[in-house]
Amino acid sequence: MDTDVIGQKLVSLQRCIQRVREKTPASAETLESDFDLQDIIVLNLQRAVQISIDIATHILAESDAVPTTMAEAFVMLHQQQVLSKEVAQNMARSVGLRNVAVHEYTTLDWNVVYAVASTHLEDFTAFGKEVRGWMTQDEIR
Repeated sequence: MDTDVIGQKLVSLQRCIQRVREKTPASAETLESDFDLQDIIVLNLQRAVQISIDIATHILAESDAVPTTMAEAFVMLHQQQVLSKEVAQNMARSVGLRNVAVHEYTTLDWNVVYAVASTHLEDFTAFGKEVRGWMTQDEIR
């Protein structure tokens, strides 16, 4: 496994999280009426999910585990003791937002997007911390 690739992806993930933090307005109503903020926030949330999926599949490529869905990749990382159950479940749920953002953009519920941007960014931070911790342990072994 190329830990440099994962490290670079973790930096990109952190940049997406920071961008969402910087641009999340004080209310869902403001988000709903500001198309520029919508684009910035949804694009960076979408990227954060996709980067996390890329990291998960990169780690799984070293094993015989082949996920049949993007969400299952996170469950498999839990089974391989890379992620805690809570983080794996939270990340698996994030795939749903990504799918709506990519395939059904016109039906996005801005209250849901606001809730994710204002209260669930820590899911991505926790994912990054657990992956880094696993990489450190893996290097020791």
